[in-house]
Parts: sequence; C-alpha cells; structure tokens
Amino acid sequence: YILPAHPDRPVLVHFWATWCPVCRTEQSSIADIAHDYPNAITVAMQSGKSEAVANHMREQGIAFPVVNDPDGSIARAWGVHAVPVSFIIAPDGKVRFVEVGYTTGIGLRLRLWLAGI
Repeated sequence: YILPAHPDRPVLVHFWATWCPVCRTEQSSIADIAHDYPNAITVAMQSGKSEAVANHMREQGIAFPVVNDPDGSIARAWGVHAVPVSFIIAPDGKVRFVEVGYTTGIGLRLRLWLAGI
C-alpha cells in the first residue's frame, strides 16, 4: 500500500482485527480520522482472507484504507503482538507515539497534531 503524497503530515498506522471487540469499539473513530487524514492506513491482522475483511467492513458500515495481514507477518515486522495498536509517525519518519489498546478518537487526533509540530 502506498499512502498519498503528504510528506509534511504525520502518518497513522493502525493494527486491528475483525475478531477483536475493542477494535470494533474504535472503528468509527478510526474511520473518521482516516476520512480527515490522508496519511492513515490500517492493517487487519490475522482476520482471514481479503474477502472476509471486506465483508466485515461492509457489515459494520465502516470504510477506511486497509491492508490485509492474514498470516500476521506485517504485524510481526512492526512488533505487534496484540490489537488494537496505533503507531503515529512524524513527518521526519520517527515513531512518536505507540498506543496499545483502546484509544479515543480525540486522543489519536491530539497525538497526530503533536507529531506534526
């Protein structure tokens, strides 16, 4: 997945799973943030085939950019062992925040703002 070219803005990389109840609680906040921030991408960790992830998103009424990680290899490369996890990367490429577990939409937006200043 290639993000749109917005090198001057922070990046949100959010790991989640279809089977995760906490992730479901966060879904609407993540969708709202992804709508407002072009540098947002999510990774569906160990949630089955791409079709299963697409069906889940359709059933839940959510839409945001997602990369499917059916075997968890992307998650392992990022050191993710549980979901949800959000990484906020500053425009300089440094990871500024790592949030494990439930995080409010306002909390993520604040961290995105802080990573951009």
